[in-house]
This record gives sequence, C-alpha cells and structure tokens, in this order.
Amino acid sequence: MTDLSRRGSLVIIDTDRTLKRGVFYVIEARLRTMMHWIFSLLTGSLLNPFFYLASLGIGVGTFINQRAGSAGIDGVKYIIFLAPALLSAVAIQDFMGEVVFPTLQGFKWEKTFFAMNATPLTGRQIALGTYFSSLIRTIGSVVIYFAVLVGFGAVDPARAWPSMVTSLYAAACFGAFMLGAAAHAENDDLFLNLMGRLLIMPLFLFSGTFYPISSMPLPLQWLGWASPLWHATELGRWVSYGHHLSGSMIAIHFGYLAIFLVTGLLWAFNRFDYRLSK
Repeated sequence: MTDLSRRGSLVIIDTDRTLKRGVFYVIEARLRTMMHWIFSLLTGSLLNPFFYLASLGIGVGTFINQRAGSAGIDGVKYIIFLAPALLSAVAIQDFMGEVVFPTLQGFKWEKTFFAMNATPLTGRQIALGTYFSSLIRTIGSVVIYFAVLVGFGAVDPARAWPSMVTSLYAAACFGAFMLGAAAHAENDDLFLNLMGRLLIMPLFLFSGTFYPISSMPLPLQWLGWASPLWHATELGRWVSYGHHLSGSMIAIHFGYLAIFLVTGLLWAFNRFDYRLSK
C-alpha cells in the first residue's frame, strides 16, 4: 500500500534533519543572498573607514591635537581616541541593518518567513538563522575596518585586536534587541523613521564617539550612559590604548550589554513564533 504521507514535498524534505539543522539552512540562505551584492558590501566596508579617518581622524584630528597639546584627548592623539568608537559604531550599525531589513522583508515586504515556516523550519530557527548570518556579515565588516585602522596608524594591532571582540559583542547584544523590535513592528515606515531619527543619530552623537561624554551637559550624559555604543566604546578604548576603567565599570559595561542580548533573543523568539502562527 502506498504511503500517502511521503508524497509531494515530503519526499525531498528530511523532516528530522531540518529540525536538527534548520538554523544552518537559514544561515546558508541569507549568506547566499548577500553574495549577490558582495562587491557593494566590500566596497562600502573599505571606503567607509577610509573617508571617516581621512576627514575626522587626520583632518579634524590635526586641529584638535594642536589645541589639546601634549595631553591629547584621553592622553592619546585624536585618531587613536576616535578609532575604537568608529569600530564599535560600524559593528552595531551593520548588525542592525542585517537583522532589521531582512526581518521586515520576511514578515512584511516579501513574506519569505512564512514560506520558510511552511517547511518544518520553526520560528525560533528562522530567528536564529537571521541573527547568526548577521553576525557573520558583521565579523567581515569589523575585520576590514580594523585593517584600515591599522593602515592609518590608529591602532596597534598587537594590543588593540581585542577591540574587534568587544565591538562584535556589543553588536551581537544590541542586534538581538533590534531583531525583536523589527519582528514586533507592524508599521514598517514608522519603525524605520523612529529607528533612523531617534536611535541611530543619538547613538552616534551622544555616545562619546567624537568627544568624551563628560564634556556634555549632564542631561545629555544620561543619553550616553543608556547607549550601548557608549558601553562598547569604553570597552574598546580600554583594550586599545589603556583607557582607565575600574573593575566594577568593566563588569557594568559587559552586564548592561548582556541585558540587551537576553531580552532581545527572548523577545524575538516570542514574536517570530506568534506572527508565524497567525
């Protein structure tokens, strides 16, 4: 007697294997998609740090170094002060872009997540696959950015290489939170406007990226303290050139970022399962 349960798509889909390896299948699908514009990704990863360092690190930095004198900014030249912040910023921004837009595409624009979920793939597997593929993409950006920083003499590679780790850690933590936020968003236009105007710009301007956070008025310092970019920048400067941090502050920086990681992934799992079950 013919086994009707094995007809159609089930003949070519190994359900048990999909349940075990589903996350890797989603990662593979995302990476294959990225390969269609690999040239654009690589070009942006190279030109972005080049122009930032040429204009700010060298151009503006020369003026700041003259005004600051031998003391420098935080005891170092401006380009050395700036480098860990830029590395953290590009890691966080790239990770955000790689989780937000594919998630909106999957739920709203092309509804690809519903097609994935029509197979044995679960919502949690789709969420994790999107998350880890974004991490892989961000690792590439950070490595390229760090290489450009070395070329400009902004970092000592033998000492500052852990700044890549702290930048990726911060990006992975905040990226998890943004994955949950994007999965929750019903109005994509409103969400993208809020993200651009109330999140990305304040992160960049009020997180001690271009100047010490202590130089800002106290109310604005609170924005910096709440920003994941400030915590990432502080850790990056600590491992890059010995920026002073007490043991308790190091623990606070890592712990604060970990809150985004845990809450973000739990939020994402909940929203993916909920929206794919509707």
